[in-house]
Amino acid sequence: MMELDSVRINFNESGLAFLNILLGLIMYGIALELKLGDFKLLFEKPKASITGILSQFVLFPFATYLLLWILNPPPGVALGMLLVAACPGGNISNFITLLAKGNTALSISLTAFSSALAIVATPFNFFFWGSLYPPVQTVLKEIVLNPWDVFKAILVILLIPITLGILTKHYLPKIAGKIEKPLKILSAMIFVAFLIIALAANFKIFLQVIHRVFIYVFLMNTAGFLLGYFFAKLMRLDEKDARCISIETGIQNSGLGLVLIFAFFEGQGSMAIIAATWGIWHAIAGVCLAWFWSKKAPDNITTQIVS
Repeated sequence: MMELDSVRINFNESGLAFLNILLGLIMYGIALELKLGDFKLLFEKPKASITGILSQFVLFPFATYLLLWILNPPPGVALGMLLVAACPGGNISNFITLLAKGNTALSISLTAFSSALAIVATPFNFFFWGSLYPPVQTVLKEIVLNPWDVFKAILVILLIPITLGILTKHYLPKIAGKIEKPLKILSAMIFVAFLIIALAANFKIFLQVIHRVFIYVFLMNTAGFLLGYFFAKLMRLDEKDARCISIETGIQNSGLGLVLIFAFFEGQGSMAIIAATWGIWHAIAGVCLAWFWSKKAPDNITTQIVS
């Protein structure tokens, strides 16, 4: 049986450069929907906003860290889990929150803010929790990974495209309105096609190990959804906010994770497969959760709880 940490994914530098550009384009397309006013919601609903940020950047990485001690995965798998947990919210979270009848405006604000915050929070969480888990700590020392390099990569991939998108929306609203939807659809289609091509090149490897990493992704993703929802309820937020925070916590930007893996970990196979599997599964699980919630109007749930 193939050892998970011995797996290597075939991925060249031109492919990495294209993935960087593509992810930046996706974030730019998302930012075209944003207005500076969207960030006001973070201050208008500070309790919900703080709860969402804490759930995503503090509680979820901590829960993932606890899962490592319980599941004791191979070091490469543990690295992949920690990296995914350290990433900001995924770009499909807004759509899934809308389907789930959650607070979509809050979701948009949290996604934008978490993407900006990720410049600092993602490297910090990854290195902080990794340094506390001995098997990962050893691997990190061997790799000699510089947090500043990770910081710069996230700056280019996330913050610059988001800033350009917001500025385009503000100063060139007509152009932004025309290209917003086509750009999102086109970039999403190219991203999916790119992942399929990359997967096809490593399909035999993927088939050999997918069943062995899926349980880690499934448990971690489920923990994210449950943690976000019940933490929001503990903070006495309403049902729409709780659904939003659950989805923001359970949907992570695994595309960013893949970029970082190929850029800094030389295609470490088990890490890449965790991120790729997460990217597929969190969308499936998120849509299923949204379908379930769409059958239950938040107002009715609130009424039942009060009565």
